[in-house]
Amino acid sequence: MGNTANPHSSVAADVAILTIRDGALAVLLIRRGNPPFKGRLALPGGFLEADETLEDAAARELSEETGVAAGEFLLQHIGVYSEPDRDPRERVVSAAFAALVADVPPDHAGGDAAATEWLPVDRALKESLAFDHLRILRKAVEYARRELEYSTAATAFCAKEFTVAELRRVYEIVWQTRLDPGNFHRKVTRVPGFLEPTGRTTTKDGGRPAALYTAGELRRLPLPLSPGR
Repeated sequence: MGNTANPHSSVAADVAILTIRDGALAVLLIRRGNPPFKGRLALPGGFLEADETLEDAAARELSEETGVAAGEFLLQHIGVYSEPDRDPRERVVSAAFAALVADVPPDHAGGDAAATEWLPVDRALKESLAFDHLRILRKAVEYARRELEYSTAATAFCAKEFTVAELRRVYEIVWQTRLDPGNFHRKVTRVPGFLEPTGRTTTKDGGRPAALYTAGELRRLPLPLSPGR
């Protein structure tokens, strides 16, 4: 048996919000205004309060530190982080959440955040993030890539109305690969419930008018949609 003592542990929630900005997958980070790791970049997050669920804590901390309201998108639990030394103050167990969203600019920095910024994921993964947030960010990126393979989550990165070409660019950015336009168009338009045609077209990408779609009711794909398929 291990040590029977029951040392105090705190519970926290951390949030990785991913979007596409300027043609790259980006993550919303804060710059910490207080110790520990004052001045370092980190994911939004903080301690669980007595009357909260973990989901409530994640949404509250996101709003307090960045001004971004979580009510418009799904916070998905992606893991628990419990290394004894992950926080120098005390034993802290953190539940990590991720969300895939359309481009949402933060309104303000508050709470423990001195500033907020969207950073390309490739750059953020090279930063010395506070706590073990680099591990959480890696897990969030893995989650995003997996969700695009098995679900219709890519539409969360799009505006309310979008073209198939715009949807394809989401997959190419997140998967970091090029996809055949014709093959991709056939795959996504033949899955019932994936896309709903609006009956309207656009020429914003140049060339011939392209059909506009909205996200359908389908959530999980009947067959994986992967870079190799």
